Amino acid sequence: MLLAAIGDDAYDVVLIVHLLAVIVAFGTLFGMPALRRSSPEVATRLYLRWALPATVVIWVAGMGLVGMSDKVFEMTQTWIVASLVVWLVLLALGVFVMRPALAQGEAGSSRVGMATGISHLLLVVALYLMVFKPGL
Repeated sequence: MLLAAIGDDAYDVVLIVHLLAVIVAFGTLFGMPALRRSSPEVATRLYLRWALPATVVIWVAGMGLVGMSDKVFEMTQTWIVASLVVWLVLLALGVFVMRPALAQGEAGSSRVGMATGISHLLLVVALYLMVFKPGL
């Protein structure tokens, strides 16, 4: 039994959750340099409590969208596989680079900057994949 399909209300709700999670995750990263200068503690808390969990919600909602697409989108499509690789790199960067660097305070500033820049680049790649869907 199909619970939803593209264009249905349930699909649209999951799509909105997916997009809001992207905004929360990357909005935090875009503000990270200014936040780190004004209040490193707030930047750390914001990243750990909002951005990192939002990154997980991006995956959950994205997988939900693929499952709800009524076979329009398949897990074997190039753009979905590439998006998952980008997401895994982003998550690993957040957990293994950004989180420890934030805990180091001022000593981890260069690593935070590096991780933030790489995350921005990954966002551009993910946006390309989501908009143009290569291999579809």
